[in-house]
Order: sequence, then structure tokens, then C-alpha cells
Amino acid sequence: MTVAEQNQTQLNPPYGGELVNLVKTGEERAALLKLAAELPDVRISPRALHDLELLATGAFSPLDRFMGEDDYRGVLDDMRLADGTLFPIPITLTVDRDELPKDAKQVVLRDVRNNTFAIMDLEEVYDWDSKEEAQKVLGTTDARHPLVSEMIRWGDVCISGRLQVVDLPSYSDFVQLRRTPAEVRELLGAMGHEKVVAFQTRNPMHRIHEELTKRAAEQVDGSLLIHPVVGMTKPGDVDHYTRVRVYRALVDNYYDKDSTLLSLLPLAMRMAGPREAVWHAIIRRNYGATHFIVGRDHAGPGQGASGKPFYGPYDAQELLMKHADEVGVQMVPFKEMVYVEEEDRYFEAGEEPEGSTVLRLSGTQVRDDYLSQGKYLPDWFTRRETSQILLEMYPPRHKQGVCLWFTGLSGSGKSTTAQIVTSLLMERGRQITVLDGDVVRTHLSKGLGFSEEDRNTNILRIGFVASEIVRQHGMVVCAAISPYSAARNECRKMVGEDRFIEIFVDTPVEVCEQRDVKGLYAKARRGEITGFTGVDAPYEAPRNPEITLDTVTYSPDENAQKIMEYLEAQGLVLPAHSNGVHQGAN
Repeated sequence: MTVAEQNQTQLNPPYGGELVNLVKTGEERAALLKLAAELPDVRISPRALHDLELLATGAFSPLDRFMGEDDYRGVLDDMRLADGTLFPIPITLTVDRDELPKDAKQVVLRDVRNNTFAIMDLEEVYDWDSKEEAQKVLGTTDARHPLVSEMIRWGDVCISGRLQVVDLPSYSDFVQLRRTPAEVRELLGAMGHEKVVAFQTRNPMHRIHEELTKRAAEQVDGSLLIHPVVGMTKPGDVDHYTRVRVYRALVDNYYDKDSTLLSLLPLAMRMAGPREAVWHAIIRRNYGATHFIVGRDHAGPGQGASGKPFYGPYDAQELLMKHADEVGVQMVPFKEMVYVEEEDRYFEAGEEPEGSTVLRLSGTQVRDDYLSQGKYLPDWFTRRETSQILLEMYPPRHKQGVCLWFTGLSGSGKSTTAQIVTSLLMERGRQITVLDGDVVRTHLSKGLGFSEEDRNTNILRIGFVASEIVRQHGMVVCAAISPYSAARNECRKMVGEDRFIEIFVDTPVEVCEQRDVKGLYAKARRGEITGFTGVDAPYEAPRNPEITLDTVTYSPDENAQKIMEYLEAQGLVLPAHSNGVHQGAN
């Protein structure tokens, strides 16, 4: 019996089948496209499009649609669908209620480019609460969690119903590595092993990952499925183009081709830690795996505003171990490995020879001591092919993109300090783009009001432009009140965690009023202006900004120097005495 056949018989209900009505013939497709032209549209996000693709191919089996309310409530409260089936992550399609045509029976699901993907029978429309979902699924409402901050852009109702999928997303990159669950199961079955261990990754693979995956396959005496996520991952992660080049180089040169399969997974991660680990195991079961490697803080998004990790290091392993038999996938823990110099090989931590020299590299050292300096990583740490690929994508630190995000009350001194910093940065040889809140409202956000929704829209527009500048290795200075922490953190996510420097201009409201030459605070106090931040509209101060400025004790010039010292310490600008020449250059 093949792996695919075993996977279908060992579980009840069976997983991995194509449960959605996916159009197979040209005639069916033409008929549905004709129908779609007469139906109202619903624009779906990239996240929803990834979900739709995995629903259609059976990767989310036993789901055959975006969740209805009974399934959704069961998943939130008990990690179970309405029929009792274990499923830990809600798969929903959210829209704004006022965008749904009245009395519509069917809608067309299109992406932002107007491509048609599916027709949905509109069977359910139900309310949801973002804070409730965040607390129950993610265990937090902290806006530093990337999904929490993203939820501010989601619609206010969920819709569900039977799907007729016209097309799957079309990809031009790594086409030969993009396979459906059925295709992966067939290839794994041809390898002839009863067991398959799957490896989830969203980062480049180094020698320690290579060692671990090979040992895991040997331990279960089975095949190895290297199954990287190439959909939405953690903001700031290495892009999937770079990562897949690394995976392909390693699999082609260092793995047994008769027992190793590299295939891509177009998944939109939730960074939900323990629940996500169980979800990932269910997905891998649908692709034919019997075992799944889970590491420390699996699918964790890092630290929250308090400076503490969102999840414990072994929470994910413990939750999957509890449900492994029901899922039908056994957990293989990602054990800590260390490199012993004298032996020129890796050992499990604690099993290295006494007195031996153990070598380690942190992620910060990888970036700052090697890649940003144009140096190859040590051969004991990573393969030369991986170093070469990563070096091509990492310019020196002082040439990398970064966003300086000034936030504070009106009159706090944001624009004044930002102006000085801009001049100092240009003096050091960096080219700067300035996005000032007032200027952006005049051009990019003309017509928006000052409601919470409009303010968030304005800030997210600034964040989007900033993210594009940073992506092209530019430096951007943003100065806007940005009163809501969720919107600021969504901008942080768009830009990238390690490329976003939040600068809190911490000036008391009474000082801002004294400085107010336009008299805006006085007008707000008299009720002539409503919704004015600091008077009758809230300002949510950052809980853990990279830099906090005191504008009462220190002058704008002194605060600007504080920012420059921080940027120098981070290697983002060269020291003033360098005359624009990198110190490591010949």
C-alpha cells in the first residue's frame, strides 16, 4: 500500500482529496466565466487567495469552503469544526457588509487585478470580532503581533457558501516545484517508503537544518519532504525567491534524490504558534506526510510590545504531541544541535565530547558580522552555495533600506527633528525620502477625514509607500501623528521588523498646546474642531519604541544627534569621520 493510500485509510474522515468543485473542462470554465460576468464582485486579499488555492486543492481538507459560522465558532472555542473534527485555525473570508449587494445569491471572487477565481453561493453572512479571534486563536491582542495589526484592514462580516473554482493562481516562478497535495502524494508514493517526514521552513537552510532533516528521515526510515512556505510569512523574512534558490541548491547537491522531495507550499501563515503547529501537521498529512518536524517556538512571531515572546519555546511541540494521534502525524522535535570544531561535525546539545570547542552563530552575527560586511559565512555553518546566494541579496548595512517613523502629538516636534535628521543623513551620504503627515494628506490622502478609519487609511498609505522605498534599499523618514498602535504596527509589518525604527516624540499635551502657533488646540478646546488627537481623540503611545525623545529637556538638535548615534550603532550610517568610505573597503 502506498503512502497516499495509507493516508486515506488511516484517518476518518480521509484527508487530502480535492473537495471543492474545481472546474476541469473548457466548456465548464466558459460557462462559469459567462455567469461571472453577470454577478457582483468581491475583491479578495492575497491572504484569502492563498486560502482559496489550498481549499481548492485539498490542502485544507476536510474543509471544502471558507468556514460558516458554526465551524468558525467551534474552531475559536475548541479548535474543532462543528462535526467535532480537529481544526485549529479559522479559514474565513471577510468583507465589508456595505460592499455586499442586497439580496445577492452568488458573488464572484476576484483578486485586486480583476482576475476571476471562483463563484461563491452566498449561503451565510455573519459577524465576527477581531479582538475575540485574536485572543482565542493567537492568545493575544497585542498589535505587535503581525496578524493582529493586519486585522484592522479586514472586513466586518464573514461570508461562506459552496465554491465553484474557475482558476487557480498562475505562477511564473519555480513552476516545476509547485505541486498539489495529490501530486506530492503520488511522488512520495513512488519513492516506496511507508513513512514520510515533512520539514516546514520559512528561512534559509543552513548546515544545522541539513543535519537535522537527514537525521529525522533516517530516524523514521522514510522519505523526506522539504516543504517551504512561499505564501505570506513573517514580515521581514527573506523573500521566497532567495530562499527557494537556497533549498534547490542544497537538495540538488547534498540530499539523496531517491528519498528527498522539495515542493513549495503557497500558505499564508498566521504566526499562531501552538495552534499553527497543529494546523501545519494537518496540512502536511494532506500532502502525504506521516511525521512532522517541529522546532522551538514554531510559527512564533517573536516578541510583543512588552519585550517578551508571544509563545513559550516548547508550547507548539506540546500541543501537537497532545493531538498527534488524532491528526495522524507524529511529531519529530527539532533538537538543538551544536558544531564541535575538533570533530568537524554536529552533535545534539549535551552529547558533545567533554572539553570540546563548540561554535555558534546568532542571526545577528550572520547579518551584521558576515553578510552586511560582504563576507562568506563559515563553511561549518552553511554551504558555500547558500552563502553566495545570500550575499547577492544583502548589501552592506549602511546601504540597506530603513524607515524612521516619527510619532507623537501635534506640536510635539516630529517634523522639526525629522528635518534636522534628514540633513544629517544626507551629509553622511544617504539619500532620503521624506513623507510628512501634512504633505501626504494634501496629495496622497486628499479627501480623507479624521475618523479613526480615515486616519488609519492615511497611515497605511504612508506605510505602503515607505515599504516600497525600503524594499529598494532606500531610507525614508515618516513624520505623522499616527495615533493608533495597530496602524503603526501594520506599517512596521509592511516595512519589515528589522527595517522599521519607531521614534516616539514624547511631548506632554500641555507643552504641545503652548507651542501651537496655529491655535489648533485652542479651537479643539472650544469645540470648533472635533476629533483632535490629544483633546477629544485618543493617542496610543508606543509601548516599546526603538527611540524615545524628550523635547522638554533636550533641543531638536540634541535629539537629532541621539538618533544619529543610534543609527551609527546599528551600522545604518557610516561614522562622520569616514568621509563616505566604508571602513572595510580597500
